[in-house]
Amino acid sequence: MEILHVSAECYPVAKAGGLGDVVGALPKYLNAAGHIAKVVMPMYRTKFLYDNKWEVVHKGSAYLGNTWFDYTIIKEARNSLGFDLYLVDINGLLDRERIYSYEDDPERFISFQIAVVDWVASWKHHPDIIHVHDHHTALIPFMIKYCYPYQNLAEIPTVLTIHNAQYQGWLDWSKSDYIPHWDGWRWGVLDWNNMINPLAAGIRSAWKVTTVSWSYLHEMREESNGLEALFEYERGKCAGILNGIDTKVWDPETDSYLDEHFSINTLPEGKRANKESLCTEFGLNQEKPLFVFIGRLVGEKAAELLPKAIGDSLYYMNQRMNFLVLGSGEPYIEGELDNMREYWAGNYNARIGYNEKLSHKMYAGADFLLMPSRVEPCGLNQMYAMRYGTVPVVRRTGGLRDTVKDIGEPGGYGICFNQASVGDITNAVFRGTELYEDKVYFNAIRKQLMQKDFSWDNSAQQYIDVYKSLLP
Repeated sequence: MEILHVSAECYPVAKAGGLGDVVGALPKYLNAAGHIAKVVMPMYRTKFLYDNKWEVVHKGSAYLGNTWFDYTIIKEARNSLGFDLYLVDINGLLDRERIYSYEDDPERFISFQIAVVDWVASWKHHPDIIHVHDHHTALIPFMIKYCYPYQNLAEIPTVLTIHNAQYQGWLDWSKSDYIPHWDGWRWGVLDWNNMINPLAAGIRSAWKVTTVSWSYLHEMREESNGLEALFEYERGKCAGILNGIDTKVWDPETDSYLDEHFSINTLPEGKRANKESLCTEFGLNQEKPLFVFIGRLVGEKAAELLPKAIGDSLYYMNQRMNFLVLGSGEPYIEGELDNMREYWAGNYNARIGYNEKLSHKMYAGADFLLMPSRVEPCGLNQMYAMRYGTVPVVRRTGGLRDTVKDIGEPGGYGICFNQASVGDITNAVFRGTELYEDKVYFNAIRKQLMQKDFSWDNSAQQYIDVYKSLLP
């Protein structure tokens, strides 16, 4: 089979979250299974773009409303990612450094989708499957079904994977002319609560809808930012497939970001060396348990609870532990976490921003990873942490519920709690501190974590089964 993935992100080209990791890994595993997987994404002005060689494979033009635009498709020449990578360039729209958060994001991503569909329509052959990811590409199933210029693509099965249903790409109906000439009788496919809702249109139009964990699939019927009824109605074509992780990138034995490599056989020494390096860099006491948070500082991650939860833990538990935070997001959360550094010097530190190398060092050197998320469709951080022998401390939601089993249960290997609250977080920190001080049990848990298999092999096969079910 030939599968074309269409996404706004792909690691290491451009990444803002788990979407980039998934699209950067899944195609490699599909190729390894004997299929042909390709990725097309916008041509942001990133370091990856300038560090690699490219060849132009197509030039075209299309309308965005009444505006005529030119686009160029370029292909990475050396296949360095393990799959064919194509970038779409549209001057004035996609030629930006950041992925998101521009006022004209609707114009940027709709023009990107139009360019992709227009390009594929010019192919001498068609891919067997078009697999789109999140709302930034969710209009593509609608376009190839109901836009008159692209009716030659209507028989290509489409799969929509939802990585986060909270973001839906709402548009005012005044922008309906952005979509290429479409069947007006199908306006109801686009409409949700008197707005154009690209994610809803994708759910209705795609042949199959998947999401990134079993629990999140069920949770979306109860909480999906207004689409609960739609997920209930379309449940027959929805499936949950847990994300995997790229075990070649996330491997403590070979990780190029680490100064000290280790395996399950050298776990105590390796963790100690990485923790010592991390604690020295951030002025922390390596003899105390180290809890880290790595992620976006936003409400979905319950990040606004961190300042009080960390402060309460240090105050009421006599500073028996250390904390280190890496992330960026809401300015007021960043400010609070930054301001705590001086007050809790020696027990707490933070690095505001995103740093891939530091995140790897934190997974390798930390004892515990905090994930108090309100919403976590799958979560990859907890899988990375376990790969490096770091105990996940998570709220039971979405993929965290599916991947972490509490130490209080038979065969458990993590610390779980139920509410995104300061009290639940501090209680989990206390449990982690007690676990850390029982060295024999703690080391046994860490070895158990490193034996967990969260590779893409099984998940990729589930996607292959979905694709095959859609073909004649």
